[in-house]
Amino acid sequence: MIRNMRILLTEDNKDLAKSIKAALESECYEVDLAGDGEKASFLARTNDYDLIILDINLPKKDGKQVCTEIREDGKIVPILMLSVISEIGTKVDLLDTGADDYLTKPFSQKELLARIRALLRRPQEIKGEVLEVGDLIVDTKKHIVKRKGSNIDLTIKEYILLEYLIKNAESVLTRSMILEHVWDMNADLFSNAIEVHISNLRKKIDLAGMKKLIHTVPGRGYKLELKK
Repeated sequence: MIRNMRILLTEDNKDLAKSIKAALESECYEVDLAGDGEKASFLARTNDYDLIILDINLPKKDGKQVCTEIREDGKIVPILMLSVISEIGTKVDLLDTGADDYLTKPFSQKELLARIRALLRRPQEIKGEVLEVGDLIVDTKKHIVKRKGSNIDLTIKEYILLEYLIKNAESVLTRSMILEHVWDMNADLFSNAIEVHISNLRKKIDLAGMKKLIHTVPGRGYKLELKK
Protein backbone atom coordinates (compact mmCIF):
# COMPACT_ATOMS: atom_id res chain seq x y z
CA MET A 1 0.00 0.00 0.00
CA ILE A 2 1.61 3.28 -1.12
CA ARG A 3 0.39 6.74 -0.20
CA ASN A 4 0.43 9.73 -2.53
CA MET A 5 3.75 11.57 -2.43
CA ARG A 6 3.49 15.19 -1.32
CA ILE A 7 5.70 17.77 -3.04
CA LEU A 8 6.39 21.43 -2.28
CA LEU A 9 6.93 23.38 -5.50
CA THR A 10 8.58 26.80 -5.13
CA GLU A 11 8.59 28.87 -8.31
CA ASP A 12 7.81 32.58 -8.77
CA ASN A 13 7.11 32.34 -12.51
CA LYS A 14 3.37 31.77 -12.44
CA ASP A 15 3.12 30.20 -15.90
CA LEU A 16 6.00 27.80 -15.25
CA ALA A 17 4.67 26.97 -11.78
CA LYS A 18 1.25 26.17 -13.24
CA SER A 19 2.80 23.96 -15.91
CA ILE A 20 5.01 22.04 -13.47
CA LYS A 21 2.15 21.65 -10.97
CA ALA A 22 -0.10 20.20 -13.68
CA ALA A 23 2.62 17.75 -14.76
CA LEU A 24 3.18 16.59 -11.18
CA GLU A 25 -0.53 16.19 -10.47
CA SER A 26 -0.90 14.15 -13.67
CA GLU A 27 1.55 11.72 -12.04
CA CYS A 28 -0.65 11.62 -8.90
CA TYR A 29 1.63 13.72 -6.70
CA GLU A 30 0.00 16.04 -4.15
CA VAL A 31 1.43 19.53 -4.76
CA ASP A 32 1.66 22.64 -2.57
CA LEU A 33 2.81 25.82 -4.30
CA ALA A 34 4.90 28.68 -2.92
CA GLY A 35 5.72 31.79 -4.94
CA ASP A 36 8.41 33.27 -2.70
CA GLY A 37 11.20 32.16 -0.40
CA GLU A 38 9.57 33.16 2.88
CA LYS A 39 6.47 31.08 2.19
CA ALA A 40 8.61 28.18 0.93
CA SER A 41 10.74 28.16 4.08
CA PHE A 42 7.68 28.28 6.34
CA LEU A 43 5.83 25.49 4.52
CA ALA A 44 8.93 23.30 4.27
CA ARG A 45 9.67 23.54 7.99
CA THR A 46 6.09 23.10 9.22
CA ASN A 47 4.84 20.34 6.91
CA ASP A 48 5.99 16.86 5.96
CA TYR A 49 6.98 16.66 2.30
CA ASP A 50 8.44 13.78 0.34
CA LEU A 51 10.33 16.17 -1.95
CA ILE A 52 10.89 19.91 -2.40
CA ILE A 53 11.45 21.61 -5.75
CA LEU A 54 13.20 24.89 -5.07
CA ASP A 55 14.00 27.67 -7.55
CA ILE A 56 17.19 29.60 -6.78
CA ASN A 57 15.99 33.08 -7.73
CA LEU A 58 13.00 33.84 -5.51
CA PRO A 59 11.49 37.00 -4.00
CA LYS A 60 12.04 37.72 -0.27
CA LYS A 61 14.50 34.84 0.26
CA ASP A 62 16.59 33.11 -2.38
CA GLY A 63 16.56 29.37 -2.83
CA LYS A 64 20.00 28.89 -1.32
CA GLN A 65 18.90 30.58 1.92
CA VAL A 66 15.69 28.53 2.01
CA CYS A 67 17.65 25.30 1.48
CA THR A 68 20.00 26.23 4.33
CA GLU A 69 17.07 26.94 6.67
CA ILE A 70 15.44 23.62 5.82
CA ARG A 71 18.62 21.69 6.62
CA GLU A 72 19.30 23.69 9.79
CA ASP A 73 15.78 22.73 10.93
CA GLY A 74 16.78 19.07 10.69
CA LYS A 75 14.69 18.18 7.64
CA ILE A 76 16.24 15.49 5.43
CA VAL A 77 13.62 15.74 2.67
CA PRO A 78 15.15 15.53 -0.84
CA ILE A 79 15.60 18.99 -2.42
CA LEU A 80 15.79 19.54 -6.18
CA MET A 81 17.11 22.98 -7.14
CA LEU A 82 16.10 24.81 -10.34
CA SER A 83 18.01 27.67 -11.98
CA VAL A 84 18.97 29.25 -15.31
CA ILE A 85 22.57 29.31 -14.03
CA SER A 86 24.58 26.31 -15.19
CA GLU A 87 28.11 27.03 -13.93
CA ILE A 88 29.80 24.11 -12.19
CA GLY A 89 30.76 26.33 -9.25
CA THR A 90 27.11 27.21 -8.64
CA LYS A 91 26.09 23.56 -8.73
CA VAL A 92 28.80 22.55 -6.28
CA ASP A 93 27.90 25.43 -3.96
CA LEU A 94 24.22 24.40 -3.92
CA LEU A 95 24.99 20.73 -3.34
CA ASP A 96 27.25 21.73 -0.45
CA THR A 97 24.40 23.85 0.94
CA GLY A 98 22.22 20.75 1.20
CA ALA A 99 20.50 20.29 -2.16
CA ASP A 100 20.28 16.72 -3.46
CA ASP A 101 20.11 17.48 -7.18
CA TYR A 102 20.23 20.40 -9.61
CA LEU A 103 18.30 21.02 -12.84
CA THR A 104 19.16 23.84 -15.24
CA LYS A 105 16.40 25.81 -16.98
CA PRO A 106 15.01 25.31 -19.53
CA PHE A 107 14.30 21.63 -18.96
CA SER A 108 11.80 19.11 -20.27
CA GLN A 109 9.01 17.84 -18.06
CA LYS A 110 10.18 14.29 -18.80
CA GLU A 111 13.61 15.06 -17.34
CA LEU A 112 12.07 16.77 -14.31
CA LEU A 113 9.83 13.78 -13.60
CA ALA A 114 12.76 11.39 -14.07
CA ARG A 115 14.88 13.38 -11.57
CA ILE A 116 12.00 13.33 -9.08
CA ARG A 117 11.54 9.56 -9.41
CA ALA A 118 15.27 9.05 -8.89
CA LEU A 119 15.31 11.20 -5.75
CA LEU A 120 12.24 9.47 -4.31
CA ARG A 121 13.88 6.07 -4.84
CA ARG A 122 16.80 6.99 -2.61
CA PRO A 123 16.64 5.42 0.86
CA GLN A 124 15.61 7.84 3.59
CA GLU A 125 17.45 8.16 6.88
CA ILE A 126 14.27 8.24 8.89
CA LYS A 127 13.01 4.75 9.66
CA GLY A 128 9.37 3.90 9.77
CA GLU A 129 7.62 3.44 13.07
CA VAL A 130 5.19 0.82 14.28
CA LEU A 131 2.43 2.72 16.05
CA GLU A 132 -0.12 1.07 18.32
CA VAL A 133 -3.33 2.17 19.98
CA GLY A 134 -5.03 -0.72 21.73
CA ASP A 135 -5.14 -3.61 19.26
CA LEU A 136 -4.71 -1.32 16.24
CA ILE A 137 -1.25 -1.45 14.66
CA VAL A 138 0.02 0.84 11.89
CA ASP A 139 3.42 0.10 10.36
CA THR A 140 4.40 3.44 8.79
CA LYS A 141 7.34 1.94 6.89
CA LYS A 142 5.50 -0.95 5.25
CA HIS A 143 2.14 0.88 5.27
CA ILE A 144 0.44 -2.11 6.85
CA VAL A 145 -2.62 -1.73 9.09
CA LYS A 146 -3.84 -4.47 11.42
CA ARG A 147 -6.45 -4.81 14.13
CA LYS A 148 -6.49 -7.89 16.36
CA GLY A 149 -3.88 -9.37 14.03
CA SER A 150 -6.01 -9.09 10.89
CA ASN A 151 -4.86 -6.98 7.93
CA ILE A 152 -7.07 -4.05 6.98
CA ASP A 153 -7.10 -2.85 3.37
CA LEU A 154 -7.35 0.94 3.03
CA THR A 155 -7.37 3.35 0.12
CA ILE A 156 -4.48 5.78 -0.16
CA LYS A 157 -6.42 8.65 1.42
CA GLU A 158 -7.80 6.44 4.17
CA TYR A 159 -4.29 5.29 5.06
CA ILE A 160 -2.86 8.83 5.12
CA LEU A 161 -5.76 9.97 7.29
CA LEU A 162 -5.37 7.04 9.70
CA GLU A 163 -1.60 7.55 9.95
CA TYR A 164 -2.17 11.22 10.77
CA LEU A 165 -4.74 10.30 13.42
CA ILE A 166 -2.58 7.66 15.10
CA LYS A 167 0.55 9.83 15.06
CA ASN A 168 -1.52 12.38 16.97
CA ALA A 169 -3.43 9.90 19.13
CA GLU A 170 -5.50 11.45 21.94
CA SER A 171 -5.15 14.90 20.34
CA VAL A 172 -8.08 16.66 18.70
CA LEU A 173 -7.44 17.33 15.02
CA THR A 174 -9.54 20.08 13.46
CA ARG A 175 -10.99 19.90 9.96
CA SER A 176 -8.52 22.50 8.70
CA MET A 177 -5.57 20.56 10.15
CA ILE A 178 -6.75 17.35 8.48
CA LEU A 179 -7.44 19.04 5.15
CA GLU A 180 -4.00 20.65 5.07
CA HIS A 181 -2.14 17.48 6.03
CA VAL A 182 -4.07 14.78 4.22
CA TRP A 183 -5.11 16.72 1.13
CA ASP A 184 -3.27 19.99 0.43
CA MET A 185 -3.42 23.62 1.51
CA ASN A 186 -5.88 24.48 -1.30
CA ALA A 187 -8.46 21.89 -0.27
CA ASP A 188 -12.07 23.05 -0.08
CA LEU A 189 -12.90 23.77 3.56
CA PHE A 190 -16.59 23.21 2.83
CA SER A 191 -16.11 19.81 1.23
CA ASN A 192 -17.50 16.73 3.01
CA ALA A 193 -14.44 14.68 2.02
CA ILE A 194 -13.29 14.38 5.65
CA GLU A 195 -16.67 13.12 6.85
CA VAL A 196 -16.81 10.57 4.04
CA HIS A 197 -13.31 9.23 4.74
CA ILE A 198 -13.85 9.17 8.52
CA SER A 199 -17.04 7.20 7.95
CA ASN A 200 -15.23 4.73 5.69
CA LEU A 201 -12.40 4.35 8.18
CA ARG A 202 -14.84 3.61 10.99
CA LYS A 203 -16.45 0.87 8.91
CA LYS A 204 -13.06 -0.80 8.51
CA ILE A 205 -11.44 -0.01 11.87
CA ASP A 206 -14.30 0.12 14.39
CA LEU A 207 -15.94 -3.21 13.63
CA ALA A 208 -18.82 -4.65 15.62
CA GLY A 209 -17.72 -5.97 18.99
CA MET A 210 -14.57 -3.88 19.05
CA LYS A 211 -13.94 -0.76 21.12
CA LYS A 212 -14.39 2.40 19.08
CA LEU A 213 -11.14 4.20 18.37
CA ILE A 214 -12.16 7.06 16.06
CA HIS A 215 -14.16 9.68 17.90
CA THR A 216 -15.94 12.87 16.86
CA VAL A 217 -15.35 15.84 19.15
CA PRO A 218 -18.44 18.03 18.56
CA GLY A 219 -17.60 21.47 17.24
CA ARG A 220 -13.86 20.74 17.21
CA GLY A 221 -12.86 17.81 15.05
CA TYR A 222 -11.75 14.18 15.44
CA LYS A 223 -9.33 12.13 17.48
CA LEU A 224 -8.13 8.55 17.72
CA GLU A 225 -8.20 7.27 21.26
CA LEU A 226 -8.80 4.06 23.22
CA LYS A 227 -11.26 5.10 25.89
CA LYS A 228 -11.35 3.07 29.06
